[in-house]
Amino acid sequence: MYKRLFETWKLKNIQIKNRISVPPLVCYNWSDDSGMVSSKNIEHYKAIAKGGPGLIIQEATCISKEGRLSNDQLGIWSDEHIDGLKKIVEVVHNENCPLIIQIHHAGAVSTSKQPVSSSDFETIAPLTGEIKKAKELTREEIKCIINDFIDAGTRAYKAGYDGVEIHGCHGYLLCQFFNSKINIRDDEYGKDKSLISKEIINGIRKATSDDFIIGIRLGAFEPDILSGINHAKQMEESGVDFLDISYGFAAYSEPYKPDGFPYKDIIWAAGEIKKNVNIPVFAVNGINTPKLADDILVRTSVDMVQIGRGTLVNYNWPTDALQGKDVGTCLYCERCLWRINSEKCPGKRKYFKLKDKAFNI
Repeated sequence: MYKRLFETWKLKNIQIKNRISVPPLVCYNWSDDSGMVSSKNIEHYKAIAKGGPGLIIQEATCISKEGRLSNDQLGIWSDEHIDGLKKIVEVVHNENCPLIIQIHHAGAVSTSKQPVSSSDFETIAPLTGEIKKAKELTREEIKCIINDFIDAGTRAYKAGYDGVEIHGCHGYLLCQFFNSKINIRDDEYGKDKSLISKEIINGIRKATSDDFIIGIRLGAFEPDILSGINHAKQMEESGVDFLDISYGFAAYSEPYKPDGFPYKDIIWAAGEIKKNVNIPVFAVNGINTPKLADDILVRTSVDMVQIGRGTLVNYNWPTDALQGKDVGTCLYCERCLWRINSEKCPGKRKYFKLKDKAFNI
């Protein structure tokens, strides 16, 4: 029925049972200012793993309190977080599913009283609409943040994760370094927009092991596709094991797709990046049916498709797809109700209502 969606393959040394990945999706209000793992986090990832994806990438987990997008995000800035994170790893691995954790610093859009960025910069916080005035980081401050990322990677390794994904897109700190419209520094971190990410990658590799997977979520249009391809090549040369392609800093990017390409520009971009590197590339955004997912894999030659909203509506998305069942669909509410209260998600309620009706026939 599907040409590639349920192919097995290897990501580095780990066997992956299909081409379906669950992308990092932050669950707000489940933790608190401590950033500690809650029972809801554990049950959430257990349920996702039971649904049969080939890989899960855990939500953006903060490397420092100062770098949070939201004050209730999960944390990995302290050794005290390791025990809780281990519990997530355990329940996911018990379902025979690999687990990677995304490590994150929000930079200019953080909740810090004094946000920081690659250069002096003013922007709007996506969650609150607040105007943020970020100051340019000094070299010494950059080194401290690099060490925070490395320490976070080391904690993920100790907690038993199969790897880390460095968050380098969506307008957050590393994205602010990659983007030449924002990063106007005149030092080495301005001349080489990828340098901070390279130093993080090298540091995590030295602190962990050759088998530990290191990936990066990268903006394809940062600020344009040619720059995105160049950044991807540099990340490959630095030793990353996969590239997770998404949007960069939206207000400072130039998305594009050729006439006649049937899917989103970011899907086309993932395919273009795949043509230019020799490591796995993941595609994401708006992939809401198994047929669409399979066609994207065939058309673009990317290695994995990411099912985010579909997973929130139906934890069993991969298994239902394999069995030819209705997987449900996100209704794309203006404000995601799942993240406010998952039980009120209209897409989820519609899916289970139809499922119960079919079961009772």
